[in-house]
Amino acid sequence: MTSAPTDSRTGAVPPFDPELDQPVRDILAGLPSMTADTIAERRVRSADGRMTDEQIRRGGAFSLEERTFPGPGGDLAVLICRPTAMPGPHGVIVNIHGGGMVAGHNRTLELHGELVRAERLGLAVVAVEYRLAPEHPDPAPVEDCYAGLVWTAGNAAGLGLDPARIVVSGNSAGGGLAAGVALMARDRGGPRLLGQMLQCPMLDDRCDSPSGRQMVGVGLWDRTSNVTGWTALLGDRRGTPRVSYYAAPARAEDLSGLPPMFVDVGSVEALRDESVAFVSRVWQQGGDAELHVWAGAFHSFDQWVPDAVVSGAAQDARIAWLRRILARSTG
Repeated sequence: MTSAPTDSRTGAVPPFDPELDQPVRDILAGLPSMTADTIAERRVRSADGRMTDEQIRRGGAFSLEERTFPGPGGDLAVLICRPTAMPGPHGVIVNIHGGGMVAGHNRTLELHGELVRAERLGLAVVAVEYRLAPEHPDPAPVEDCYAGLVWTAGNAAGLGLDPARIVVSGNSAGGGLAAGVALMARDRGGPRLLGQMLQCPMLDDRCDSPSGRQMVGVGLWDRTSNVTGWTALLGDRRGTPRVSYYAAPARAEDLSGLPPMFVDVGSVEALRDESVAFVSRVWQQGGDAELHVWAGAFHSFDQWVPDAVVSGAAQDARIAWLRRILARSTG
């Protein structure tokens, strides 16, 4: 297994899962930590990974439509993927892509996992585009994502969607933005969400949790990458009191009144402890949340090594949670 470096304040780094150990070594050999100088390279990699129309339709399981709507800073694009096997109105997953706040698009490869879940459960997926940092710093990304939610709910009837069954979901930066959108919807009296699914979410710009200090040069989203992404989004506000909890949801003192929450994260990634702390505070304030920490897993492990046993377990857990909250909406 990968050797375990130590931090005098945090102790040894947990070992990687045996099925993930060699793959993460291979990935890191060609994908070093993200710095300000490598953001452009990350964008190129992301662009190379765009899903095609055929991949998104999944052999005819979904119809695909692209639309634009007026957003806070100009027109925004959405992909609308509707199940073809059954009539609507369909419950819908509003997907917010990852990319460290600086890269990605609404056809990113992580959309694959969202579509797999949607196909299993007869849901539609609306994938939202948003402006990227550092060219478009906070609050542009989260405001765009919130606008995408409002547009989806407001146009649900004409799209064959059910506005009473909307789940907001995202991975990494998308998970943090999804949490910010849920807070905005609560505070602004916006669309009522059925749930929020936050996969290895970026929640805390301070980057000072034990795992945030522990994962230096370890895994796919280490401390260096995390600080780079947050700094691109917030500039010199990062780590100061001048950061909104919509941008960094871990800063929210009041976590009551939120829709049911699913959070999962790997044990070998910088975002581990901020995710655990966030869910713990939801519980302490009487909220509904489910937490999974996947032992030996790195950031976005299931996208990189989908055939690993732990990756299958993570996908099954997400589907099971979605099935349970959907049952509440019809019960």
